Amino acid sequence: MVATTAGPDECSAPVPAVVPSFVDEAPAPLQSDPATPAPGISGGALRGLGRDRVPAVRRRPAFYLAAGLVGALSLGALIDSDSSARADSPAVAESVSVAEQLGVDAEPTDVLADAESTRLLQELVVSRNERDAAQTAAVDAQAAADGQAMVAAAEAFRLAAEAARPKVVAPVNGARLTSGFGARWGTVHAGIDLAAPMRTPEYAVMDGVVLEAGPASGYGLVVYIQHDNGDVTVYGHMDEILVEPGQLVRAGDTIALLGNRGQSTGPHLHFEVHKGGLNGTKADPIPWLRERGVHL
Repeated sequence: MVATTAGPDECSAPVPAVVPSFVDEAPAPLQSDPATPAPGISGGALRGLGRDRVPAVRRRPAFYLAAGLVGALSLGALIDSDSSARADSPAVAESVSVAEQLGVDAEPTDVLADAESTRLLQELVVSRNERDAAQTAAVDAQAAADGQAMVAAAEAFRLAAEAARPKVVAPVNGARLTSGFGARWGTVHAGIDLAAPMRTPEYAVMDGVVLEAGPASGYGLVVYIQHDNGDVTVYGHMDEILVEPGQLVRAGDTIALLGNRGQSTGPHLHFEVHKGGLNGTKADPIPWLRERGVHL
């Protein structure tokens, strides 16, 4: 906007309008009569002062600061009013379950579900225990059956071995008959002599029990064995005895090692048979063994 003035001696010229601005200095006091100078100041000085006065400095940052403060205050008022509006507004209703709307209590259902679960678990435990018991019984039965089978197999093997085992054997294997039963050198030779190398094994001719085992006059060392039929067999002149009185022996068990002790002219076994017991009748061993399937 441009203001114009016209005087009698000067032409019209545009005069810029003064734009008010924020200044730090206080505004100069207004005079009622510009033609009347202030005391102590001449009119020329006043006119010169008016022409030479420096324009006020514009402080735009201060303007921006003031505008920002005004905006912040306005925003705070809006927020407060919005908070008041929210405070005055009714609260949002909480969610309500369908069961509550229908008047149904959910707790009994949960209790029933827990009871049902407990019952099912108990049934499961009982079933598992029954299965474990059945499995244990089956294992025990199988073990018992296996044990019985093993016992039966062992008994069958024993019986087979017993059946295969000879009931009567020769007192010495591979021996040579050097003297028979009967009169010899004016006396009675009550047994037979079987010659063989030193320490050849000597066997019990039948099952029996050892009555005596040890030194004896004329025999050096001697062994007496009584058998289940009551007969007694005698073994003499051995180098070493391997059994003791009271010991059970079976046919074929080694009872001594052949030797040359006592009244002997060489390594041999003197073998006798006493029928009916230790003091029974002395019989010829060759036919006695032959009757039992042993041939010398």
